[in-house]
Amino acid sequence: MDSSPRVTVLGIGAIGYGMAVSLLRAGLDTTVWNRTRSKAEPLGALGAKVADDPASAVHGADVVVTALFDADADAEVMALALPEMAPGSAWVQSSTVGATGAVRLAALAEEHGVAFVDAPVLGTRKPALAGRLIVLVGAPHELRPLVAPVLDAIGERTVWVAEQPGPASRLKLVCNAWIATLTAGVAQSVQLSRAWGLDPQLFFDAIGGSAPDSPYAHIKGAAMLSGDFEPQFELAGLRKDLALIAADAQTAGVPTELVDALAHAYATAAGADDTRDIAAVVDAFGPRRAEWPLEPPASA
Repeated sequence: MDSSPRVTVLGIGAIGYGMAVSLLRAGLDTTVWNRTRSKAEPLGALGAKVADDPASAVHGADVVVTALFDADADAEVMALALPEMAPGSAWVQSSTVGATGAVRLAALAEEHGVAFVDAPVLGTRKPALAGRLIVLVGAPHELRPLVAPVLDAIGERTVWVAEQPGPASRLKLVCNAWIATLTAGVAQSVQLSRAWGLDPQLFFDAIGGSAPDSPYAHIKGAAMLSGDFEPQFELAGLRKDLALIAADAQTAGVPTELVDALAHAYATAAGADDTRDIAAVVDAFGPRRAEWPLEPPASA
């Protein structure tokens, strides 16, 4: 196998688009497909082949990457693509589907004799465009030479989690639970600052460089302060992930009170528009009482 596999990306959303750009930048022969073709067409100007359907998209591909919304979307698209995949090729599943979804999709790949790589990613639109995703992988060791050039192109780091599907997808949910918690925590502090008559920027100044600080807090905080919720990670996606987290936590006997509270907050922020960035959760923590802003309570 030569070191430059032919790659197909199915699903040109925020992450899939960035993956395709990164694959092209690395010089890999790249074909793309998206249900709404217009979203994939700009990649043609960058050198990608734009396919009309999943089946034709995977012809001749050594590695097929899916970056779709959920396990159902993956299964629907790959039911068309898998019969057309070449012997010895591999399906790299990068959607957030949870362990149950990963095992289900691996079984689908096995039915068609196609190797399966469970490879969800950490990162949003900008890291995807820069080839700086973190790739979490569950795959047999012998598949590494085939998929490594693809993973190296889309990510700045690959974490080899296990040799079977499931654990990598569980780790992705563990990480997204933290992202949901951190973003909601920042939103609460921003709204408390506003309610108490403080400039919210003082919160970021106060934690800057200290142990509780986080670069992500400043990224999402800047969006909250400006009100610019252009999606890097859509509310719809995180709400789907929180449902997966809650389901897997319940199966493992882990309490879900915090996950449930987060799900409520993000649902409140989404309202009728869940295409905004998750930083819009700040809307869920705004004052609801006419007498706000409040003065801080007197010291005991």
